[in-house]
Amino acid sequence: MKVLPAAARVPVLLYHAVTDDPPDWIAEFTVTPRDFAAQLDAVVACGRTPVPVSVLAGHLVCRTPLPPRPVVLTFDDGFADLPGPTAEALAARALPATAYLTTGALIRTHAHTRTRVSGSDSGCLLPPAPMMTLAQASALEGYGIEVGAHTVTHPQLDTLRAPALHRELRESKSALEDALGHEVAHLAYPHGYNSRAVRRAAEAAGYASAVAVRHALSSSRDEPYRIARLIVRRTHTVADIESWMADEGARGGRVRVAPFPDSTATLGWRLYRTARARVRGPEFAG
Repeated sequence: MKVLPAAARVPVLLYHAVTDDPPDWIAEFTVTPRDFAAQLDAVVACGRTPVPVSVLAGHLVCRTPLPPRPVVLTFDDGFADLPGPTAEALAARALPATAYLTTGALIRTHAHTRTRVSGSDSGCLLPPAPMMTLAQASALEGYGIEVGAHTVTHPQLDTLRAPALHRELRESKSALEDALGHEVAHLAYPHGYNSRAVRRAAEAAGYASAVAVRHALSSSRDEPYRIARLIVRRTHTVADIESWMADEGARGGRVRVAPFPDSTATLGWRLYRTARARVRGPEFAG
């Protein structure tokens, strides 16, 4: 594996909920508020320059300069803590971030707060959890958090037929743009699942970038429609965060640095999931 210079490595961290009491289905990808505060302090102390995804995307697409030693913080789904204590913890440290919102889950949350809503079922595949509402999306921007789309129902995008794929990409974008009053240009693939066809569809839908997962560091040469991220799990420590921030590369170089081609195992897993979806229908990406 070719080693990139330290300045080329870009840690893009992926958070979900920040809570002491998560639902079982998301617990593995949840951090406590205490751990989150310690991890943010580690990001501040490392000397990297925090930027939203739009800055990294601008470099990847247009080669606009990156600041010295950038780092990107991202949040998926739109859990209830995000527009409250999580956003406050970021703002207290002057840390920008990007939040990717699953619009069907946010609309479902709004519907459940009302006595009777006709046609309120969003068809969202995301399991029940305390979520923010779509109306709170503008509050995120007040804290310096950039808003991106994370589809409507959180499906495995690479298993969908073209009409359903385009609907997921365009309707989530449109719902957020209506709520915010401006363009939403960035996308996160649910669970990182994507393919060449999905990436082409994301570009055709008007997105300027899309993040995947890949369990890897991004870089100044990464692909704008599958930017690599590192999932922060509840078992990760401050030492893990410090390792990812380090100039010599995470854990002595054992974490990969994007770009790199999909493995044979990844391609085989995609074929299996696609065949299964043809029988069962769209499935939750998780």
